[in-house]
Amino acid sequence: MIRSLYADRRSQMLGALGSAVAVSLTWLESQSPVLLGIAVAFVLVGIARDRDMKAFEASPFADDDVATASRWEVRTTFGGGAIALLYGFWTLYSFLVVNTPFAELASLGVTMSVLVGVAARNFAVERVMMIQVMLICIPTWIGMLGDGHFHTALLSFVFLPFFASLRRVAGNVRVILLRAVHGRVEASRLAVELDTALETMQHGMCMLDENGIVAVANDRAELAFADLVAGNWKGQSFAAMISGAAARGGVPKQLADRLLEIIDGGEGGKVVLRLAGNRHFEVTVSSRQQRTVLLFEDITDRVKAEERINFMAHYDALTGLPNRAYFTEQMEADLERRRQSKDPGTTMLMIIDVDDFKHVNDTMGHLIGDRVLVETSERLARVLGRDSLVARLGGDEYIVYRGGDVTLDDAVLLPQAILDAFQRPFSLMGEVFSVNVSIGVVFSTEPADVLDDLMTRADLALYKAKANGKQQAQIFHDEMDTDYRYRQRLKADLKQAVADGGLTLVYQPIVDLKTRRVVSCEALARWHHAELGSIPPSLFIPIAEESGLISDISRWVLASAAAECRNWPEDVSVSVNVSARDFRNADVAAMVNNALATSGLEPSRLELEVTETALIEERDAATSILSKLAKQGVGIALDDFGTGYSSLSYLHALPFTKLKIDRSFVMDITSNPRSLKLLSNVAQLGKDINLKVTAEGVETEEQLALIFEHTKVDQIQGYLFGVPLPRRDAAELIARMAHSEPVAPPLRKRG
Repeated sequence: MIRSLYADRRSQMLGALGSAVAVSLTWLESQSPVLLGIAVAFVLVGIARDRDMKAFEASPFADDDVATASRWEVRTTFGGGAIALLYGFWTLYSFLVVNTPFAELASLGVTMSVLVGVAARNFAVERVMMIQVMLICIPTWIGMLGDGHFHTALLSFVFLPFFASLRRVAGNVRVILLRAVHGRVEASRLAVELDTALETMQHGMCMLDENGIVAVANDRAELAFADLVAGNWKGQSFAAMISGAAARGGVPKQLADRLLEIIDGGEGGKVVLRLAGNRHFEVTVSSRQQRTVLLFEDITDRVKAEERINFMAHYDALTGLPNRAYFTEQMEADLERRRQSKDPGTTMLMIIDVDDFKHVNDTMGHLIGDRVLVETSERLARVLGRDSLVARLGGDEYIVYRGGDVTLDDAVLLPQAILDAFQRPFSLMGEVFSVNVSIGVVFSTEPADVLDDLMTRADLALYKAKANGKQQAQIFHDEMDTDYRYRQRLKADLKQAVADGGLTLVYQPIVDLKTRRVVSCEALARWHHAELGSIPPSLFIPIAEESGLISDISRWVLASAAAECRNWPEDVSVSVNVSARDFRNADVAAMVNNALATSGLEPSRLELEVTETALIEERDAATSILSKLAKQGVGIALDDFGTGYSSLSYLHALPFTKLKIDRSFVMDITSNPRSLKLLSNVAQLGKDINLKVTAEGVETEEQLALIFEHTKVDQIQGYLFGVPLPRRDAAELIARMAHSEPVAPPLRKRG
């Protein structure tokens, strides 16, 4: 605004000089020295204003420097006011003093023209304009009014509306200009913001005109597609660019055609372009008023993330094999195709389980355990090839499906090939060890068979393979289904029996080898089914563990055995078996403490028997719980020693008070000296670490004599001294043997 006041320095100077010439002419006519002084004043003020304008031009300042602008406004106000005062005084003097027609006409004509120029030149700053207008108009009006002629006085009043309109005219011009300036500033701002937005936005963007020519494109768009379309896009046909890129193989032709179809349709839409280097761009097309905007979003990371998510949803992260869900999807689809086919063929399903995998994890660590699973999957893939669908069910279980032309021979040869593949030891992270698998196989010729049924049968076959000693394959047959249904019935009936108190306890005596007196009894659960008769523990105990009933049974056995032990002599204790599932699913310590508190039995008269299997499966929990109970005085016995891994680390780490040697060490000591020697050494091991040693399965006097003569066994358990007895018979046996005299064991005949 201030700059407009100092604009056009040349015209200002010419105006001042022209006015000086006009005044000089009136001086020549009237010879008035005042007029000559006014002419000289015009020249001097004009020169002064010209110098001031030069100084303004030489003094750069920012548009937002208000203080400097204010100083220049004051200076132009004084300069403009001085020249305006000269015009007003000239007119006033001409009308009141000179009073000649030429002087009046010259002064009034020049002043009026200058007045219009003042309004036009200084409209931007109202205060400066009004000062100059007032300094010109007031003296002029006074001079015309005091001229002495009626018509001149009347004309002075006619000029008043003109003088007043100058402000309105200048104001209107100022508003129009300000609007234009503001519009230009706003347009510039919007242009800058648009340019900033285009260049800083995370996506590429271009706009096409009505002819499909690129009107605007930001750098990101051009850089993203630099390998496809080099150079500046502006002014080029987008259709030609994308078609050329497709022709060169940079963009799949089908996707390029789809993109051009969306653009031509004018409806808008999206298409994902796959570029070289496995890059993906989502192109969003929007059309409006014959203009089309294309937004290019780099979704490479998103596509990769989706691919990872899709992989995780369908494949096992550790082995890279299909997971259970994806396997199910693929197999069910294949089974459906078989049902629709005229020649469905045959199918085979195998479930493969790594034998004793938990032991690998516990003894070698989970890192090696993971490597075992990976190596297992690789061996399976090598043996089975591409004709089979191999997946990981979870944990250490794998599943294999093969459809089409599968023969019964395949059901035998393929599992054997898998077993053979695991004959070679594993060598992982410096450790060399053997890993074996068990396999359940089902062979189907019925298109109506569904996946769940096939998996159930394969599971039954796998269970049979495990029960028969592991490291083998079993093919499903109908008897297994019968066995399965039988087990399912037993599972339901056992649950009801536990709830109804349908189980009973029997007690097998444990006899001191030297005194021949009962020192303890092992409490054993028995189940007599109303319809099926006596169910052996070897059958219903595993069923209880599978169904989660074992902890309820253990709790009942503990409470009942502790209560019964209170009726026996104080030097006789009771032992109770604890399952691995108890450590996993129940608070064993609470179960024991409740049984002791309810019965009033001393902790030293209760003994818990745990197997190596329980320790392997739940080592951390077992160690913590058994250590607490041992501190209370509860005895801890390692049962069936020699049937598992016989790891000495358990004997060292856990607070055992007794070692129970499995019956397999005893059964042939009368015929095999090597077996007797082994039994003797195991007993010595127990004594060396201050454990009571019990030999299980003693059935003959000859076995008893050999144990007495050649080992350091402390206690005997077996049918020689009694089968498991009901509580009343057990109490009578304890009492009878307590009052009998010790009998020396018979000597074994020699020679």
